[in-house]
Amino acid sequence: MTAPNRATLWGRILADELAKGGLEAVCIAPGSRSTPLTVAFADHPDIDVYSHLDERSAAYFALGRARRTGEPTALVCTSGTAAANFHPAVMEADQARVPLLVLTADRPPELRDSGANQTVDQVKLYGDAVRWYTELPEPEADERKVRSLRTSAARALSETTGVPPGPVHCNCPFRKPLEPIEVPGDVPDSFADTLAAVGRDGPFVETADGTQTLTHDDHQKLLQALEAADRPLIVAGPADPTACSSLEPDAVTDLADRLGVPILADPLSGLRYGPHVEESDTPRTVYGGYDAYIDALPAPDVVLRFGASPTSKRLRHWLQDADARQFLIDPAGAWREATFTATDLLAAEPGTVVEGVLEALDKRERAESAAHASTDDWRAQFDTAERCRWEIRDEALTADALASQPFEGAILASAISNAPDPATVFVSNSMPIRDADRFGRPRGADLTVLANRGASGIDGIASTALGAGSATDDPLVLVTGDLAFYHDSNGLLAVERCDVDATIVLLDNDGGGIFHKLQIEEFDPPFTQQFKTPHGLEFEALGDLYGLAFERVAPADFEAAYRDSLETPGTQVLAVDFDSEASHRRREALADQVSAAVATALEDDAVDRSD
Repeated sequence: MTAPNRATLWGRILADELAKGGLEAVCIAPGSRSTPLTVAFADHPDIDVYSHLDERSAAYFALGRARRTGEPTALVCTSGTAAANFHPAVMEADQARVPLLVLTADRPPELRDSGANQTVDQVKLYGDAVRWYTELPEPEADERKVRSLRTSAARALSETTGVPPGPVHCNCPFRKPLEPIEVPGDVPDSFADTLAAVGRDGPFVETADGTQTLTHDDHQKLLQALEAADRPLIVAGPADPTACSSLEPDAVTDLADRLGVPILADPLSGLRYGPHVEESDTPRTVYGGYDAYIDALPAPDVVLRFGASPTSKRLRHWLQDADARQFLIDPAGAWREATFTATDLLAAEPGTVVEGVLEALDKRERAESAAHASTDDWRAQFDTAERCRWEIRDEALTADALASQPFEGAILASAISNAPDPATVFVSNSMPIRDADRFGRPRGADLTVLANRGASGIDGIASTALGAGSATDDPLVLVTGDLAFYHDSNGLLAVERCDVDATIVLLDNDGGGIFHKLQIEEFDPPFTQQFKTPHGLEFEALGDLYGLAFERVAPADFEAAYRDSLETPGTQVLAVDFDSEASHRRREALADQVSAAVATALEDDAVDRSD
């Protein structure tokens, strides 16, 4: 490998090393100082390049792709404020443990703190949000420097998928010329042979990551705690992208069935949807309606928790108030439980914990009927509550009910219930993800439900969804609020530039509807203008701008329009208008209705058992 000048050489070596390490995709925003990187990636046959005009949208697109695949996606930008626009996505990647490789081009070191144009301090720009920071060596036809460059590239890529996975930042200084212009003597012809001798088959440095596991005795103790419990519970919170494959849904439901343990599965856990939901034994194993009824049930006495903190605030508070032993499983041994009520932190891959407990259970050769004996009533209460919850939800979803009392949760319920099998469903923050949690009923379909719940911002939603869609042939559905849609309207350019089709469901309530959940609603002013912030925007023009089919749909007609969109090529936006206050009042009324129905049903069940 040789090159017309040292900057071009550096870009080629870096792209080559990352490709050998398994990098498959890079998102690039245009700029001058990053020219050596851009040209190298564009020329590399094994790396897919996604071009974005907006750095913030580029970063979120890369985030979405990495979240969907569990593998790192790279980012490239020029120097200056371009790198700062990556920061929000880097923060999300940090909190949500998404592997991201950030390559920021920079001016040479002597120009820093000199007033040179487009030169800012990019050293450790993202602070503690990255798993590792390095400044790559300045380009030079030097064998030792090449080894350093390749080693740094290999290490950076491996750090993105370490424990825990997350973003890595490589700052890349370049001198002019940046274009592949011949500079006599810059890279001697003889250096090509020297460089080839330095190279190796595959990555320059192979990295083998170990798996954090518990001991046999730890698995035995966990099994004993679950078996001794009268009200054991499994809570599956949002899953880490790279940990999803290690936690097999069938294994979790097998453990739950054999021990009589209900599973409360967050919509982002990877457990609420999939074939395991229908294949699990009777009674039901995976529950999704808990946000509506959990306060009506007795507290658990032992809890096994996977993933990040659950979306449901009611579930979090219920667990906080429970006098229970709570085992928190985290592969990095990190604390992700903000109520501070977990009693045991187990630093291990979730999949190995489940497998270890199942092996311990097999060795005990304990009869399944005996294992269920003490928990049958416990599971029966969840079955009763779950049945009431979905019966009331389904009544609220009829066309007549929606015509008279529309609410946003009905759209989330329909979007998930009618999504294709398989499909990727991306849900915006604020109210949409909460409605997905409340109204998204468990299904046997292969649905990958995603959201940016690391830092939980509303920025970059469209870009993240489109990035996730770029990584799979599955149909893509994005459900977003109007503020998030407005906030990332630049990201819609990726529909055409990156060839991603989607059905975009736009919940348009003219402002921040979530603030109706807060007490500030009682203070107006300043509530309307400073919190709800009605914008009065008509989004149809965005359809014309980006070549998207745009349709406004009444809530009662949404399901039919949604099905049509899923069967239609291209990208369609289905906008559904709501009054945010009325919608929130409807949620409250349904919650009260479920609570009353569950309380009555549980009382009736108790009377029947006593008889």
